[in-house]
Amino acid sequence: MCDDQGFRVESKLFPKLHETASDGLYYTQAEIKEILHYAGERGIRVVPEFDIPGHATSFVTAYPELSSVPGSFTLERNWGIFFPVLNPASEYTYDFLDKFFGEMTQLFPDPFFHIGGDEIESQEHKADHWDNNPQIQEFKKEHNLPDNSALQSYFNRRILNILTKYKKVMVGWDEILHETMPNTIVIQSWRGRESMESAAKKGFRSILSNGYYIDLIQPTEFHYLNDPIPSSSRLSDKEKETILGGEATMWSEYVSSETIDSRIWPRTAAIAERLWSPQTVNDVDDMYRRLDAISIQLEEHGLTHEKNYEMMLRRLTGTYDVEALKNLVDLVEPVKGYVRGRLKPHTAFSPLTRVVDAARPDARVARNFSRMVNQYIGDKEHGKALVEEMTRWLARWKNNHQQLAIAIKKSPSLAEIESLSEDLSTVSALGLEALTQLEKNNKEDHSWRKERMEVLQKAEEPRGETQLMIVPAIEKLVMAASSENGSSHNDDAAKEKK
Repeated sequence: MCDDQGFRVESKLFPKLHETASDGLYYTQAEIKEILHYAGERGIRVVPEFDIPGHATSFVTAYPELSSVPGSFTLERNWGIFFPVLNPASEYTYDFLDKFFGEMTQLFPDPFFHIGGDEIESQEHKADHWDNNPQIQEFKKEHNLPDNSALQSYFNRRILNILTKYKKVMVGWDEILHETMPNTIVIQSWRGRESMESAAKKGFRSILSNGYYIDLIQPTEFHYLNDPIPSSSRLSDKEKETILGGEATMWSEYVSSETIDSRIWPRTAAIAERLWSPQTVNDVDDMYRRLDAISIQLEEHGLTHEKNYEMMLRRLTGTYDVEALKNLVDLVEPVKGYVRGRLKPHTAFSPLTRVVDAARPDARVARNFSRMVNQYIGDKEHGKALVEEMTRWLARWKNNHQQLAIAIKKSPSLAEIESLSEDLSTVSALGLEALTQLEKNNKEDHSWRKERMEVLQKAEEPRGETQLMIVPAIEKLVMAASSENGSSHNDDAAKEKK
């Protein structure tokens, strides 16, 4: 409900939180109650997260006396990890949070209550506001706290006492796990299964989020095969009982009202199946088959992950004729992980109306083409039936740029993907060439392969923060057409890329 960029719930006790630290974008308490009622009727539990002591810019913007350093603060407009952190050496901090949590625990009835607790000290960010405050340094000495991790644990124990008084179970990210914390708390792991298993061995209950960050644009298969307790787990049966499950996490730096559904759905349906199914339910091909049907059903319920796609393409071209643009965008995905922010600076005011925003995770057309290539290479005799279809797709893509170039000239917003469109034509031609050689049972030499692999590797580079997803499949065709043993093309490709 709060972060460095804004405070999102009305507080009647501390109204500056939503009045001065939200840009007017917050839920009233009446709206929160409506959400809780709506969710409750559908068996959904709502657990709030008020991130403390870090990610606290909105707190100190409204009430600077909570800060570890003096001064005034404003909401962050950028994305990342920032310095403002609550003062754990001040009794005012605990008095404030006691009153505030007293109000919020009455508003949110679920027994679990999330305090965040992450990224006070990380590789990229040090707790400078603690280190540069003489009062806090003296406080650490008085309480025999050797480092900031111990200081945060002291803070967390004080918060735990407050939440226990209000009959809540405290939940926090990996960083709240400390040897001085009682195992009544619940750890939510963003760092990974190893961190979660470490908590389990110490008797802490935990929730896995690592591997379920749907904002990182990973394919559905990646999430589907990510089990909180995999078959390879070495945890004892008793330790496994401490793992409560998993939670899909969706941060909103790069979503708008018209793109958020496409970032959440339909992949989250597959995550739900993973978390509610036995480990043995793990057939990826069958999952994708059923996911297509589920996606249409979700659209019938009013979700816009399919509907808004062509609408955004029409806006980009300024015409109803989006076929050429769609041929390209059907094959691209936004870059994965945190790469988008590293490729180009973004702020809270950055427009989310570009090709990268229209492009969807787990591009279906590219995925289906890759499946055909794998089937063909894996069993050429039975895969011959696929040759005609693969040839038809490759020919369409090879000739696509000529038409799309017309739209790009008329729409400056498409200029950033012009070279990507050119590369689609180039790599499709290479795919057709490799497929022809395979059908003739010709084996090209090393120089032929090297020349084409260099072209393909260049085509994999992001443009407009998107990537062309059919390149790996065409690399497989090229490798199969040039290696003496087609089944070894994956190993050869790995060597070639080195």
